[in-house]
Amino acid sequence: MNEAKKNAGGAGFARIEIMMGMKKLTPLLKKLSTAGITGVTVFQALGCGIQHGSYEYAPEESTEIQLLPKTCLLIICICEREAVSDLVELLKLELYTGHIGDGKIFVSGIDNIIRIRTGEEGEDALRRSDVG
Repeated sequence: MNEAKKNAGGAGFARIEIMMGMKKLTPLLKKLSTAGITGVTVFQALGCGIQHGSYEYAPEESTEIQLLPKTCLLIICICEREAVSDLVELLKLELYTGHIGDGKIFVSGIDNIIRIRTGEEGEDALRRSDVG
């Protein structure tokens, strides 16, 4: 089994990306903090899904794409597959409204992580560094 498949499917590094509306960002960050997640990167973006930016469930076929404000969260964590599942469940519960635009969660494996400054790799690259 190659390293990428091992990390994506079992223990190892996981990358979780969330595309969501901006209004849920602050409550989600508070929830992630209480869950022990410390590394989060946030991007603000414009985008739309299969509804072309419409708030309706069945937009007209000729509807032009309308870009809506979105937030992209990037979470990188080292954990067992079960921990990823628990985090995804937390995200689903926190972000669910039942309406169009609740967002999407993408989970993928990471082969390696390298801290450029020190050359540390893997888990060491994510630990707090005492090196000046």
